[in-house]
Order: sequence, then C-alpha cells, then structure tokens
Amino acid sequence: MHQFTIEPLLGSNLDVAGFNIAFTNSALWMLITAVVLWIFMLGGMKRELVPGRWQMTVETFTGFIDDMLEANVGKAGRKYVPYIFSLFMFILFANLLGLLPLGIVGVHPFTFTSHFTVTGVLAIISFSIVLLVGFYKHGFHFFSLFVPHGTPLPMIPIIFPIELISFMVRPFSLGLRLFVAMMAGHVLLEVLSSFVIDGWNAGAGFGLLVGVPSFLLMIGICALEILVAAIQAYVFALLSSLYINDAENLH
Repeated sequence: MHQFTIEPLLGSNLDVAGFNIAFTNSALWMLITAVVLWIFMLGGMKRELVPGRWQMTVETFTGFIDDMLEANVGKAGRKYVPYIFSLFMFILFANLLGLLPLGIVGVHPFTFTSHFTVTGVLAIISFSIVLLVGFYKHGFHFFSLFVPHGTPLPMIPIIFPIELISFMVRPFSLGLRLFVAMMAGHVLLEVLSSFVIDGWNAGAGFGLLVGVPSFLLMIGICALEILVAAIQAYVFALLSSLYINDAENLH
C-alpha cells in the first residue's frame, strides 16, 4: 500500500492551528495536473479559422460536455459548462497521470483520486452548488424535491425522510465511487506485478508458468485502467450534471 502513502516534500514540520500543512506528493500531483490541464487548454484556445488538431481536441471535449449538460439540464445547463468541463478534465488528467510508469521531476506518479479526502471534497463542491442553486431559485420550495409528485398525503411523513437521506448520501456515494475504482485498479496492478517478480525470482520454470501470464494480464489491466480512468471522470461529471438538474428544473 506504499503507493497510496501521502509523504511530505516541503515543510514537514509546518503546523497551523494544530494541522500539518506540509506540501505533499499529493499536492504536487494536483499542481502538476492543474498545470498540464492549463497547457492543454492554452494550446487549444487559439481560435484559428481553420482549427488544428489541438484546437479540435479541446473543442471536441467542450462540445461533449456542452451536449451532456443540454441533454440533462436543458438550455439552462450551458452556464455550468465551465465548472463541469473543469471537473471532468481535472479528474481525467489526474487519473491518467497516475498511471504513468515513470515519475516527473524525480517523484513517482501519485493518483490523488485514490484518496477519499480528495474525491469527497470534489463531491461536496458539486453538492454545495446544487444546494446553492436550489435554494436561490426555489427557496423553501426546494424541499418539494423530497416529496415525489403524486405522493399520497399519508405517505409524506414516510417518503420525505427516505428521500432526504437518499439526497444527503449523494456526495458520499459520488466520491466513494471514484475513490474505490482508482484504488482497486492500482492494487490489482501491484498484486500482478508482485506475481511477475516473485515468479521469476523463484526460477525460470515458475516464471514461465506464473510470471509471463501475470505480465500479459498486467498489460490488459493497464489498458482497462485507461478506460476506467476516462469512464470514472465521465460518470463523476454526469452525476454532477444530473444533481444540478434537480436544482435547476424543480417541479
């Protein structure tokens, strides 16, 4: 589990109000992810009359998010494109950079989305936007979200707390899904790599019997992890847009 250990890089003894605020490997890779995303966007914002491949790639991603929000939220969803796009791309780049086999600036790749503290904060941000938009647009009528249309009056005392609890669990399930998916994939790769190393250390025969199949399986899992990295970023953005739809289009 060493690959998931958060290690201080600078200011390991720096405490504020009893909390250690050292610059860690997790913070470093968040910074690297933000810089890579900024460079990606900078190269695609040239607005040339005949767009190049880089600009077309950026426009494809933005168009994809725009279409997703329009399908889930409607025309009102366009104002959320910057947030959902940033969320999707940040998670996507974080997941992909965590799969790098070699480090950058001498630091081993670190998948900070494999920590629930990170995914949980991202989920809470989305959840907070839903609450702010819901109460700003609808006031106390927002509570009608917890009473489905057509619910019989005697059933409201039962349905309301069930719907309320289901709503409050959303940020937990949203953050947990991404955290579990990324952590499970990295653990599986670690286990298979130990089979490869231990197999060849045990001898050529055992290496051919266990090491080679494990190595081939690792290649397949790596390809699957790239797909999972994209899918999890999409699912996080999709669910965030669906939650925003509840606040925007409350009936």
